[in-house]
Amino acid sequence: QVQLVESGGGLVQDGDSLRLSCVASGRSFDRYIMAWFRQAPGKEREFLSYIYYNGGSTRYADSVKGRFTISLDNAANTWYLQMNSLKPEDTAVYYCATGPVPSSSPLRYVFWGQGTQVTVSS
Repeated sequence: QVQLVESGGGLVQDGDSLRLSCVASGRSFDRYIMAWFRQAPGKEREFLSYIYYNGGSTRYADSVKGRFTISLDNAANTWYLQMNSLKPEDTAVYYCATGPVPSSSPLRYVFWGQGTQVTVSS
């Protein structure tokens, strides 16, 4: 059974940093894509970033480019989202996801974590 477990969310202030982690288990993730999304209340799920399992390629949404960094520890089946210069508009539930197709669409991802809340106060 595939399981993705996120951690690292919390309440921070405008301009602070957080690092989210996602630990995956239950199958081999070779050739999979590891991604992060977020969803704010009343809004659609928003793509943030993905990284190839071999770590060779990344992609970022324009809204977070230059502030967020995705990384991967293959040996630990864990990927991270380092978030710097956080803003109140970054407040959302953050989800990790994985699937075989690199895409910004949440529909292309097969496995999802349960989500972790990030709240940025002004």
